[in-house]
Amino acid sequence: MTALVIAEHDHASIKGATLNTVTAAAQMGGDVHVLVAGHNASAAAAAAAQIAGVSKVIHADSEAHAHALAENLAAQVLAVAGNYSHIVFAATAIGKNAAPRVAAKLDVAQVSEISKVISADTFERPIYAGNAIATVQSTDATKVITVRTTGFDAAVATGGSAAIETAGAVADSGKSSFKGSEIAKNDRPELTAAKIIVSGGRALGSSEKFNEVMTPLADKLGAAMGASRAAVDAGYAPNDWQVGQTGKIVAPQLYVAVGISGAIQHLAGMKDSKVIVAINKDPEAPIFSVADYGLEADLFTAVPELINSL
Repeated sequence: MTALVIAEHDHASIKGATLNTVTAAAQMGGDVHVLVAGHNASAAAAAAAQIAGVSKVIHADSEAHAHALAENLAAQVLAVAGNYSHIVFAATAIGKNAAPRVAAKLDVAQVSEISKVISADTFERPIYAGNAIATVQSTDATKVITVRTTGFDAAVATGGSAAIETAGAVADSGKSSFKGSEIAKNDRPELTAAKIIVSGGRALGSSEKFNEVMTPLADKLGAAMGASRAAVDAGYAPNDWQVGQTGKIVAPQLYVAVGISGAIQHLAGMKDSKVIVAINKDPEAPIFSVADYGLEADLFTAVPELINSL
């Protein structure tokens, strides 16, 4: 058995989600190979070869892979899929876009967002917004899997010495084209990779109050900033800060929830955090059910006091 991990990268370096995915793939048994499909991405391939536990890197380089278009990425995976028992993606926007195409072309059932590997063919995955865990067994010859990265520790990014093999790149499918991107610039840690996250909810009342209360706390802790869907929908925070079932799934060392009631959709995105601190004046707020430390208080008084005490 050999697993193929589809790397996510910026053509120069490997993204953190790939390291968690390598750990999951290694637990499935057998060797772990990594596919780096990119454009002028030899540096990313070299970085992938350094990951502990990886025995081979397949590097496919083409302008068709410059923007990780799902059609081209899926075609590249399919070009080498016959050699592998497991094809493993991170459950990110890129992985969720390409994996179903690969599974459909191989005529197999995708196993989505696994959080634990029990054996080579049996996995656990959260269902009902994480309120239940399903054990799923796949009998398909080739298993197409997406990995919930918060369920696995990151593989060590250095120390490996995998061989790098060049593969012929597939032609551009012509089915989609890259038109442009609008990337939010942020000096803070990236949300899904941050060790500390402070998140604000609808109780903050306005975008001005959100920034006035949350920014000093994030600055003090060196934290990334997040928000509940209610806060994002109300315009208090940008979309890429949203944590939850329809936002980003995070599992930092410390998660501070300020003025967040804790709807099931939000809890699904952050309850795997190592330590959860909740500040809310409603003693019945569901967020307290998952919090390690809860403070029943007015956030506009409690947060400034907390900042002064840090």
